[in-house]
Amino acid sequence: MTDHRWEQARTEAHTLGQRITPSSESVALHHAGGRILAQDIIAKYPIPHCATSAMDGYAAAGPGPWTIINDHAVNPAKGTGTSLTPGQALAVVTGSLIPEGTELILRSEDVTEQESVLTCERTPRPGADIRPSGTEAVAGDILAPRGTTLRAGVVATAAVAGYDELLVSTPPTVFCIYTGDEVITHGAPSPGQVRDGFSPVLPLIIESLGGRAIGSARIGDTLEETIQALSSPQAREAQIILTTGGTGFSARDFIRRAAQNLGGEETISAIAMRPGHPTMVATLGDQRVLIALPGNPLAALMAVTTVLDPFLRGANGVALAPVRSAISAQSMPALPGRHRLIPASWVPSQSPHSPDELIRAEHVGSAMLRGLSGAQVILVIPPAGVEAGNPVTYLELPW
Repeated sequence: MTDHRWEQARTEAHTLGQRITPSSESVALHHAGGRILAQDIIAKYPIPHCATSAMDGYAAAGPGPWTIINDHAVNPAKGTGTSLTPGQALAVVTGSLIPEGTELILRSEDVTEQESVLTCERTPRPGADIRPSGTEAVAGDILAPRGTTLRAGVVATAAVAGYDELLVSTPPTVFCIYTGDEVITHGAPSPGQVRDGFSPVLPLIIESLGGRAIGSARIGDTLEETIQALSSPQAREAQIILTTGGTGFSARDFIRRAAQNLGGEETISAIAMRPGHPTMVATLGDQRVLIALPGNPLAALMAVTTVLDPFLRGANGVALAPVRSAISAQSMPALPGRHRLIPASWVPSQSPHSPDELIRAEHVGSAMLRGLSGAQVILVIPPAGVEAGNPVTYLELPW
C-alpha cells in the first residue's frame, strides 16, 4: 500500500467525482439558495432595462433656471408620459422613468424653488444621477457561470435579470454509515464509550458541500454488519457511501475487508496527512463510491476537506477549492513525508502596515473538536514545516 500525497488525493477525488453522470433540475428562485448552477445565468435584457433616476429631485433639460412643469412625482411604475424641452424640470423620485429630453437629475438638496422656478446651488453635470439602460449588464452577458453556488447575491441578481426558475445540479446522493460499538448517541459517555459527534453534523456538511444525505445506518464493529450495511437497499440507492471509523488496519477494522468482499477497488488507500492518514476511497462493483473516514472526529473532518469536498465539487462541475497563502504567525515544525491540516484563525499582524496573520488553534489532536469549533480556516502545513513570518498555505473552511 502506497500513501497518496495530500495534493494527489484531492485531485484524484475531484476527478473521480467528475465520473458521476451529471443531472439537473429546475427549481423556483425562492428555493434555489445554496444550490449549484447547472447552466450560466445570462442577461435576457439590459440591466437596468430602462433609464431611471438615481436620486430624488427633478429631471431637467438644458441650462437653468428651470420651470417646473410638475412638482409632484408620479408613481415610478407608471411613468410620466411627458417630454422635456430646454429650461423645463419635472419632479422625480429614485427609480422614476426618465422623461424624454432629460439631460440630468437635480438633487432635491441642491435646488431652490421660488414661484415654480428652480435654481441649482452647484454647477450641474450633464448626465448626473441618471441610470442609463444597460450600465450593469447588456443582453447576453454572463451574470453567473455554471458551477456557481447560489448565495444571496447571485439569487438576487437572477431575480433582477427576470428569472423565476433556475437550472441547478441535482445533488449527488449520500448514505452515511456510522460504525463503532463504543459510540453512544445520547447522554454522557461512561468509561470506554464515546459520544457520537458525526451524525449531528455530517448530513449538514454534505448538504453544504452540494450533496444530498438520503439516510443513515448505525452498526457495530463486525464484518457481517459492515457488509450488510454497505449492501442494504437504501445504501444501494446512493451514489456515495460515507462511513466513519473502521478504516485502520487492525483486526477490529472492517471497512476495507467489507469493500473488498463486495468487489470494491481502493483508489485511495491512505493519505500522507495528519490527522486523517487512514482515509480510504474505493469504487464498488456497482459503480457506487465509498468514502471511508477515520473514526477520530478531527481526522474525519480533515478527510472531508481532503476527499469528500473535492469529490462533490467534481460531481457538480465545480473546480477544486483554491489553496491560498498568508503569513504564519508562528513556526510549525517539520513532519517528514506528511502534510498536516490544522484548524487556525486570523490574528492582527504586529506590524500596522502588514496584513493579518494566521495562528493555529489549540486543542487540535485527532480526537478533538474544540479547536475546530472556533477556527476560520485550515492550515495546510507542508512536510518541511513553516517558519514564523513566512507564507503558509490554507483552505477556507468548506462548511
